[in-house]
Order: sequence, then C-alpha cells, then structure tokens
Amino acid sequence: MASNKKIVDEVPGWIRVFEDGTVDRTWTGTPEMEPLLKPVSPHEEFINGVAVRDQIIDPKTGLAVRIYVPEMKSNVQTKAKIPLILHLHGGGYCICQPDWSLYYHFCTRLVSSVQAVLVSVYFRLAPEHRLPVAVEDSYAALLWLRANARGELSDQWLTSYADFNRVFLVGDSSGGNLVHQVAAQAGFDDIEPLKLGGGIAIQPGFISDKPCKSYLEIPENPLSTREMMKKFTSLAVPIGSTGEHPIVWPIGPQAPPLTTLKLPPMLVMVAEMDLLRDYELEYCEEMKKAGKEVEVFMNYGMSHSFQFNKLAIDMDPEIATQTNKMIEVIVSFINRS
Repeated sequence: MASNKKIVDEVPGWIRVFEDGTVDRTWTGTPEMEPLLKPVSPHEEFINGVAVRDQIIDPKTGLAVRIYVPEMKSNVQTKAKIPLILHLHGGGYCICQPDWSLYYHFCTRLVSSVQAVLVSVYFRLAPEHRLPVAVEDSYAALLWLRANARGELSDQWLTSYADFNRVFLVGDSSGGNLVHQVAAQAGFDDIEPLKLGGGIAIQPGFISDKPCKSYLEIPENPLSTREMMKKFTSLAVPIGSTGEHPIVWPIGPQAPPLTTLKLPPMLVMVAEMDLLRDYELEYCEEMKKAGKEVEVFMNYGMSHSFQFNKLAIDMDPEIATQTNKMIEVIVSFINRS
C-alpha cells in the first residue's frame, strides 16, 4: 500500500511522490475541500443548460478532452456558430483534472454566459510527465481542433456548433502559462482555418526565483501557499532546471524575447491578494513594452483561485460579486474580439 512506501517529495494535502516513482494525488487535507475536488460525470443531455462529453483525441498517449456545449438561448439563431474556447486547467502542472467539481461549475457557467463551446484538456501531469509535456498536450489539442476545422476529423459537437474563426485560449494559474505558450507556438505555425481571437490568462502562475513584493508580503490561503508554489514548480520543470524556466517565467532570461512572438490580444486577470500578483503585472508591463495588445483586469480583495470555491461564492456576497465581474469581463472580451 502507498502508506508503506517511502515518500521522497510531497506537497502536503495534494501530492506525494514515492521512492519507486509512483505518485499519490489523494486529497489528505481539510474535509471542506473535498466537494470541490470530486469528479463530475459527463452528461450528453442538457443539465442547467449545458451538455458535457469526454473524448479521447490521441489513443497513443491517451490524451483526452472534455467538451461542453450550451443549450442555445432563444435569442440566438440556432444555426449560428458560436465561439470556441480551448481551456487549460491550473494545478501547478501537477494536480487537477477537467472533471473536478470546481472546474465543472466554473466551465458550465462560462459556457452558458459566453454561449460558447468549451474544450478542456486532460493533459498529462508532472512529475511523471514533466514540462514541456503539458504544453505539448495542450498544443496537440489545438491541432485536433484544427483537424476538425479542416474536415480531416468530424467531431459532431464541434462541427455543429463551433465557429473555428473565433477560438479563444483560457487558462487559470499554471494554465495561464500554457495559454501564453500555446499562443506563442501557434504564432509560428499554420493553424488555418483556425483563428485565435485572444488569450485569457486568469491569475497566471508566473513565478521566478527572485521573489516579488506580493509574494513576500501577501498572506497565504489554502489554495495558494509559498511552499506549494515552489514545490509544484520544482516537481514540474525538467530535472536540473531552475525556477527561471521559460514556461514558468516567460519574460525571464531563458525565455524568447516577447518582441519575437506573434501573440493574439491577451486578457490577464489579476487577483489583488494573490501571492503572484506582481509577477503577473510585470508580465503585462513587459508585454506592453514589446508592443503586444494586453488588457488587465483586477479583482480587488480577492486571492488566487477564488472563483473556484463554490462554497465561498454561495456564502460570501463579495466573492460572488467579484466572480460575476470576472465572467462579465471575459464575456465582453470574447464578444468584441
């Protein structure tokens, strides 16, 4: 049993790495978190206005996606195609799955609010699959969308609903880093007839070996501690790499200059009480200096990943208000792109 094996590395509560290389991701923290981490089964019938299906897109690697489609609102022409969101989850590249309750509730709300198809990627996790595997799997999902757009494949939900000319990348925390990486790679590739309308990085997990002011001074919370962020980074980057790895710190000395990248318009959503806030704002400033189109939205008084805590949203009017504002800004960004 796992309990009899020697633990060689861990992020308390979240993940334990054993001497034989196996990994246990069973949640061992406070019971209050458990409902957010439970998987939600797919349902092809509409429930609360959304249908959900899981689909393997690469049998060789087992790469799969979760697809969400909205029940069309009465004021939307049923034959009109709707935006397509490629969603890349957070979790420090080491934990989380698209079927977790916290993502299910956020994604169903996003799909209903935007009226968009959403494809969320079950990319392989570190430390078994260290970076850049998460980027490779995420980009493979984009190429799967391209294959459907070109008629090389024919996923019924995509071909029936999705506007391949209006594709948006959305990711939270480390998924925000993946948004940057996938957008950058797409800029060097032929993804036609897909067209990237924009990238949305929600509290992106940008982090450097050099601590910023917010990282040092802002209080921790259960979903965001300094130990957790440092440990996830060390478990995710290639062995021998540092915290300056270009995927975790895309404006650092190891990363390609932003001026050399062809990026779509970006929306970066920052939480005021996020340990990573100043890293995120520095990224935005460097993007602007490089002539990139970037919009910044701040959720005041909020901490990292606040929008996923459904229990808090239901109980705290301010968290509910800030989550509503986040969704409204995303809807606006997509509608005018």
